[in-house]
Amino acid sequence: MNAPTTHRNILGHTLDLLGESIVAGRYAPGSTIPPEPILGESFGVSRTVVREAIKSLVAKGLLTTGPKVGTRVLPADQWNWFDQSVVHWHTRIGLSPEFLRDLQELRRVVEPAAVRIAAERATPDDIAEIEIAFAGMKQAIEHGGDYVTHDLRFHQGLLRACHNRMLVQMSKALGALLRTSFELSTAKPDGPAQSLPLHRAVLDAVIARDPLAAERAALVLIDGAYRDMQEVLASRCALPSLVAAPSPLKAPPPRPTSP
Repeated sequence: MNAPTTHRNILGHTLDLLGESIVAGRYAPGSTIPPEPILGESFGVSRTVVREAIKSLVAKGLLTTGPKVGTRVLPADQWNWFDQSVVHWHTRIGLSPEFLRDLQELRRVVEPAAVRIAAERATPDDIAEIEIAFAGMKQAIEHGGDYVTHDLRFHQGLLRACHNRMLVQMSKALGALLRTSFELSTAKPDGPAQSLPLHRAVLDAVIARDPLAAERAALVLIDGAYRDMQEVLASRCALPSLVAAPSPLKAPPPRPTSP
């Protein structure tokens, strides 16, 4: 392993430790985090690594620095909740009901309206791209494999089909949050198989150029995913990691052959 790679790994590990500590509430909003030398000694890294980690956390909205005031923790409403690391740290400490509520409300506000627009503006190429994503989801259910990546591609394809530059940018920003939702709902046994026809209903309404039907189908899909997420969290199973590749679905057992 070369030196730059080693440095990136050490920095990433330090960033995770400090970021998770802040998200977990070990440093209260408004409080000052320990000085760089103390953090470096605690984490077993150099002051340079700590300084870079702090700079990254400032960019993510978790910390603020200033002369004579030190480095202080910002309240959660100022964090960048579209940042994959922030979402990952939150999943590591346990997703709160408030997080799920916020995610559900965001999806209900953005996606049905976007799908309604997509039903009016989607091009044949847009629909072909979404069809490919749907086929990948179906393949994963029937034969095992990566369902979540195709699910994310399906929803981001719908947002891109709006041909609204701001919504296209939002589709990129929403990536970590959407993946969290899909990873959780997919963890429910038979969750993907149950949601697949709901995805098909959304896509069929877009193909039919029926904005109202598309919007209604999107709401049904989103609300179903929310119920699945609540069931998964209630079961207290291990939460997914957003750093690792999505967990693949297992292939269903072969059907017994008739004698």
